[in-house]
Amino acid sequence: MFDHKSFLKNVTHSPGVYRMFDNTDTVIYVGKAKDLKKRLTSYFRANLSSKKTEALVAAIYRIETTITSSETEALLLEHNYIKTYQPRYNVLLRDDKSYPYILLTKERHPRLTAYRGSKKIAGEYFGPYPHAGAVRETLSLLQKLFPVRQCENSVYNNRSRPCLQYQIGRCAAPCVNGLVTDEEYNAQVEYARLFLQGKDSQVLEHLIGKMEKASATLDFENAARYRDQIQAVRSIIEKQFVSQDRLDDMDIIAIAYQLGVACVQVLFIRQGKVLGNRSYFPKVPANTDLSELTATFVGQFYLQAHQGRTVPNTIVVDHKLDEKSELETLLSEQAGRKVVIQDAVKGNKSKYLQLAQMNAKAALSLKLKETSLMSERYQALQHLLGIEKIQRMECFDISHTMGKQTVASCVVFNENGALKSDYRRFNIEGITGGDDYAAMEQALKKRYDRELETDKIPDVIFIDGGKGQLNRALQVFEQLNVKWDKKRPHLIGVAKGVDRRAGQETLILSKFGKEIHLDPDDLALHLIQQIRDESHHHAITGHRKKRQKAFTQSGLETIAGVGAKRRQALLKYLGGMQGVKKATLDEIASVPGISKALAEVIFETLKS
Repeated sequence: MFDHKSFLKNVTHSPGVYRMFDNTDTVIYVGKAKDLKKRLTSYFRANLSSKKTEALVAAIYRIETTITSSETEALLLEHNYIKTYQPRYNVLLRDDKSYPYILLTKERHPRLTAYRGSKKIAGEYFGPYPHAGAVRETLSLLQKLFPVRQCENSVYNNRSRPCLQYQIGRCAAPCVNGLVTDEEYNAQVEYARLFLQGKDSQVLEHLIGKMEKASATLDFENAARYRDQIQAVRSIIEKQFVSQDRLDDMDIIAIAYQLGVACVQVLFIRQGKVLGNRSYFPKVPANTDLSELTATFVGQFYLQAHQGRTVPNTIVVDHKLDEKSELETLLSEQAGRKVVIQDAVKGNKSKYLQLAQMNAKAALSLKLKETSLMSERYQALQHLLGIEKIQRMECFDISHTMGKQTVASCVVFNENGALKSDYRRFNIEGITGGDDYAAMEQALKKRYDRELETDKIPDVIFIDGGKGQLNRALQVFEQLNVKWDKKRPHLIGVAKGVDRRAGQETLILSKFGKEIHLDPDDLALHLIQQIRDESHHHAITGHRKKRQKAFTQSGLETIAGVGAKRRQALLKYLGGMQGVKKATLDEIASVPGISKALAEVIFETLKS
């Protein structure tokens, strides 16, 4: 038992942060306080406020405190500790993805492109967008409205004639001399910029002025072109969800909670336009107050921000925050401007909040249905295999093209579904191309031929393949020098049917030495199909990346002495990779920065 009376005698009344540990010396909760002594004393009263607090106090073995100079500093330190320790009694937001932007580059002929990461490239950034799909959709839309190039500079610098985008009217082809003047091109760039800034009316005013001027000078061809562009812009504006009142950049945050699952919905609004929404499902301890959840989410979402996330001018939430002023101070310091958190709104902001709340409830409802279905499927599989409790399942698949760039995937599922943090891919090397048996053997050895933590040993391993693949896998497991501690996995082969259609699979159960065919509507089969399909998708994705990398490599990367600048010079002066391959030794040596000796190395390497 924790001797709280002795501990509290030495606690100060200063602001600070406290960390609670259990008997395994694991941090189980991190909190902050304006007055550490008062806050910690409240945990040991006779009547506690919630069951969550009762469970927390019962698990305390010791407490450490850190004194800070202010409440604001305590708030920041608290979130840093939560990020570091991931305590089980704190609300935990698991969001490690950066957010995409649209980048308008700063160069002679600017280009529009999707961008993710730190803002190192000179230009203007618009966003953040909630996901890559929203960026792609916006870029596709811009391409139809304004003929601004979206190609990479490596393509732009090596064009001698316009590409297909020019032929279909989606690029002005500034890469080719004589097709568009810098003035005309920059005018379209300015329209795209204004459109991304939400200044649609200014775009229309500019275009109407251009059309009227062209008509007055009897330039009816250009007038007709501007007319069509005006109609296209108006059509898009009518379809977009845009506030009539000019709204500031803001995020709207709404929370729905049911049956121990919380959904936090964030609506991203920039320049008065809804860029999209995103749902988050943080890990929430039982009986957590929604005000605490809101405050913790806002802190973790912005203070622990990953690359590409910006703090908007206004954050609207649907629950009162006790630490509102401290959060505003910290976020304002981080953003370098005033940031306001509003928990009581009206007018258009209220409508947006209702929209976020509606989306949060819909996303939570879908999540609960998926969770319920997953539970039913899990129970069906446990019953089928005669296993009382399946803690962990893994599935392997192989992907290659004609035996090249072979990749093996391993996906992991538990009772809550896919455990993506434990997914793995294995590059398969040193085998005969197309030998799936050897590829599977190598993947299994890479995964299991070492000491594993008990909770990382799967109860079931699915092998995507028939008897041959399964038998090879069983041979591998016989050879492994691993102590399974009575938890030897059950290997199951999943063979496709004659027509390779879903529902016709044959399951080969190694422990029972038999094959079974399940009904197409069987819940256990549905779970196996889901795991198998996820493994297949993971393998194909890895294979495509590997294949694309091999395809895009010019062959110059492997030559010693040829760095990025020299590669760029070779491609630029000799007209791309085909030009380099066709070039004579003297032509290669004539490229700036390439010596005669290096030219000989390049020439011999490419010809071999």
